[in-house]
Amino acid sequence: MRERLTGTYYEPFLGGGAVFFRLRPAKAVLSDINPELINTYRIVRNSVEEIVPLLKRMAVNKRNYNRLRRAEPESPIQRAVRFLYLNRTAFGGIYRLNLRGEFNVPYGGGERKPNILWERPLLKNAADALATADIRVTDFEAMIDLAKAGDVVYCDPTYTVAHDNNGFIRYNEKNFSWADQHRLACSAHRASQRGVGVIISNANHRTIRKLYPGARILVAERPSLVSCDVSKRRSVEELFILL
Repeated sequence: MRERLTGTYYEPFLGGGAVFFRLRPAKAVLSDINPELINTYRIVRNSVEEIVPLLKRMAVNKRNYNRLRRAEPESPIQRAVRFLYLNRTAFGGIYRLNLRGEFNVPYGGGERKPNILWERPLLKNAADALATADIRVTDFEAMIDLAKAGDVVYCDPTYTVAHDNNGFIRYNEKNFSWADQHRLACSAHRASQRGVGVIISNANHRTIRKLYPGARILVAERPSLVSCDVSKRRSVEELFILL
């Protein structure tokens, strides 16, 4: 795909950015509605040499984790360090906020340590990949509407569907509602009509499929590793929607 991408790559639900880092497109606009996430990407891109020494000095234990979970640092660099530390030491690397906007993932323990960030070195590699990227805090629709013919948009939204038994229904509905799923589908269809290549990963559910009539839809299966009880982990199916 990288060889065929001559336009700009857009990823408006950036999250961990796995697809961006795999493709490393020459021109990219990366965005997310989470300001702490975007701040971290910007600091990694612009000040990676300042982050590593700060992370190395931080003790990895439950007491320090809980202290940082409650902390509200003001400087962009300290906020980025907190974000990276919590991400690498939290259970499963999950980023989850409660309804008050507070990070509420428990301490991971065991092999959940930040060392991999400088030993690989993941942060330095990330900084190199992000060097020319345009990184923004914004709603997904505004970014999709910027894309033009020849560009590619990849969307990986929260998997909210139109039913009551989603595992994180309250969390999902606050961050990405069923109305947002409709907005995403409308934005994607508009972009496709302009000649933009659009790829969306989403939940394999009939209500999602109905939002994309005429699209090419592929089904992929992957293991779900979220539950701390290994016996309750199972395979889940996802859709890849191509417009």
